[in-house]
Amino acid sequence: MRASPAPSRGIAPLLGNTFAILLLAACAWLFARLHEGDWWLATPSAARGYAAAAALLAYAGLTGLFLQRARVRQRTAQPSTQAAHDAVWVVHASQTGFALELADLTAASLRHSGVAVQRAGLEHLDAVKLKSMTRAVFVVSTTGEGDPPDPALGFVRRVMPQPLPLAGLQYAVLALGDREYAHFCAFGHQLDDWLRRHGAQPLFDLVEVDNADDSALRHWQHHIGQLGNGADMPDWSTPRYESWRLRERIELNPGSLGGPAFHLSLEPVEGTMPAWTAGDIAEIGPRHAVADVEALLLACGLQGDAVVDWQGERVALADALARSQWPSTTRGALLTDAQVLIDACAPLPHREYSVASIPEDGALHLLVRLMQRADGAPGLGSGWLCRHARPGETIALRIRSNPNFHPPAAHVPMVLIGNGTGLAGLRAHLKARLQAGATRNWLLFGERQRTRDFFHADELMAWHSQGALEYLDLAFSRDDGEHRYVQHALLAQAERLRQWVDEGAALYVCGSLAGMAPDVDATLRQILGDDRAELLRGDGRYRRDVY
Repeated sequence: MRASPAPSRGIAPLLGNTFAILLLAACAWLFARLHEGDWWLATPSAARGYAAAAALLAYAGLTGLFLQRARVRQRTAQPSTQAAHDAVWVVHASQTGFALELADLTAASLRHSGVAVQRAGLEHLDAVKLKSMTRAVFVVSTTGEGDPPDPALGFVRRVMPQPLPLAGLQYAVLALGDREYAHFCAFGHQLDDWLRRHGAQPLFDLVEVDNADDSALRHWQHHIGQLGNGADMPDWSTPRYESWRLRERIELNPGSLGGPAFHLSLEPVEGTMPAWTAGDIAEIGPRHAVADVEALLLACGLQGDAVVDWQGERVALADALARSQWPSTTRGALLTDAQVLIDACAPLPHREYSVASIPEDGALHLLVRLMQRADGAPGLGSGWLCRHARPGETIALRIRSNPNFHPPAAHVPMVLIGNGTGLAGLRAHLKARLQAGATRNWLLFGERQRTRDFFHADELMAWHSQGALEYLDLAFSRDDGEHRYVQHALLAQAERLRQWVDEGAALYVCGSLAGMAPDVDATLRQILGDDRAELLRGDGRYRRDVY
């Protein structure tokens, strides 16, 4: 087990080593007094004297090095008293050291995104420090049969029983566990529940990791990347993509006040349609535009068909560059050799999108909004899917299971709430419900303008008129009158919502993490009360896929 040292342990080694050195020096002085005149038999040579001195200096140097490393680890584990107010705290609770390693990776990703970071072991936090935090991410493991890691026991016993006011804290939890155990990720859920009950606001929903699953860790890294300046960074682990073909792309909202949104249809290049479940996620491997790759090759005086080693493959330079983050062009010496150039690159990070269809549709559908960066350039993933890729071109894609957003049983009434391209995940659920013959479905959807941004309107209106969609409530914020959002549509139907919940309904929310998700959550709590909302969440009847 790798645990962080207790606060008092940083001084103890220093005192111990100092005492040992003083004791050895005293012994040497005493023994020296026993010798009068010449040494017995023969006086040692000067070379031996020099060797002894060198050994003593080496011992002193190594002792200093070990003490310095101990102090560094001490500073890493213990919270600083001079933390920047806007710093994100990265807190770990580790049993075997894995949570500590992931916390280090999380901190590095945040720093890469321009975020000030403070690191601490959970055991070093107290009520005062916790109340002073504004943003924190917790990387915690579960051990035994749902127990907290040993180093976290003090926090559990000392801090968690206290009724702390944490309304000023935004947080996220990465919960590590193993599904072979009955209480999967139990401590992560316990910590998440405790933070919510005391008023802390989630930055995004808890992420579960089953036995170091790389796709769940990429999902966590994707969320962490959104907390900074949006700088692209390589995935911690490389996704294993399959080849899909872009079959169709249709702009759904020409002339919209918001960014253009597209319906995309994809099919596997080889083999049959894979299975997935409503609520699952498509991970996309983006590429740079062909014109941008050609411009870089021209600037470097390199040929795109030059063969290079990239990620364990022998590929054409142009193909490798299309899938890579490029080094700065100011490093001219690095850009004149194909292999040296590609060695200075890193793979582009993946992008995630809610799947908007079910396998029975015969295609994988996405609903993607074209995003723009600060300089006006299209976003990495959306630019590739909505602008650069041509119909018929190959898309690197893998489907990631998202059990936290899988559907309830067919007999359970379902309330689906979302905005914008969050309709994608809700559409897949509605399709699955219709296939199962489940008609107790209620959709609340919000966007800007009904005439421009009512995505898949014909389909939704047909389901409503046929009775497959029992209720359809819409909110368009830029139409005539006061700005009205999806949470306002929900509040207007408060009595119906309470009735549906009394009848066992499950609530599913999909869409924007900034704005919509917290506003909908606040409205649900206003209608149902905090205790009932928490009970629904604990029972799996209140689920979210927000980004």
